[in-house]
Amino acid sequence: MTASAGSLDTSPIVLKANLAPGVVKLTLNRPDQYNPLSEQMLSSLQREIDEVAADNEIKVLVLAATGRAFCAGHDLKEMRARPDQQYYEDLFSRCSRMMLTLARMPQIVIAQVQGMATAAGCQLVANADLAVTVDTARFAVSGINLGLFCSTPSVPLSRAVSRKRAFEMLTTGEFIDAHTAEVYGLVNRVVSAEKLDDTVDALARTIAGKPADALRLGKALFYRQLNMPLSEAYQAAGQAMADNMLFPDTLEGVDAFIEKRDPRWK
Repeated sequence: MTASAGSLDTSPIVLKANLAPGVVKLTLNRPDQYNPLSEQMLSSLQREIDEVAADNEIKVLVLAATGRAFCAGHDLKEMRARPDQQYYEDLFSRCSRMMLTLARMPQIVIAQVQGMATAAGCQLVANADLAVTVDTARFAVSGINLGLFCSTPSVPLSRAVSRKRAFEMLTTGEFIDAHTAEVYGLVNRVVSAEKLDDTVDALARTIAGKPADALRLGKALFYRQLNMPLSEAYQAAGQAMADNMLFPDTLEGVDAFIEKRDPRWK
């Protein structure tokens, strides 16, 4: 969480760039405030994410940030100025809606973490489908240090790492380093700052090179089956694979494998 106040910075709060065919990057751009999930940031992110989600040409969304921190969570000064139950419920509802959009959108979401990620910022990393971080980054759900249990960050965190690891982070508020985050399963890869852009770019291009329909079906099924009983999960997965087998690109991919040639995706 950040205690920064509003800024007079007139630059775009979220930057958008096309990295490659099928790959878009959204960059949080309030570095002096450690990129808080302020009301303005949440609104801008939601708008940009909704546009990406509706674009069938996009397969991968990269979430990045400028400055020393990836995201320091909600803006505490903004929150403290409005001590109202309804306001807080609305704020956290908006944040949860944005997180759910990322989880439910058909595009694969990669968090590109160049610095510290705390509270709702750590939530954003845990909520992404994949995460690549620099070796100097640190992660924490530190609200408990202020007397505020990070309840909403606990939702994706408890699904990304083991229950006891998540609960320790939530009840101590202590930081973990990048390599510990990798061991916990919070991030996929740890690289030097010099290799961060290239590593994320290569990962995004690899995923974007796969058939869009299979990626969309796969992401939806992956998250849907997680909380199903085992037999129901297998039933849902089997149905998904049967549907997948009849996709034109899948039939082309199987034919290409049999004929020992490269597939010609549509």
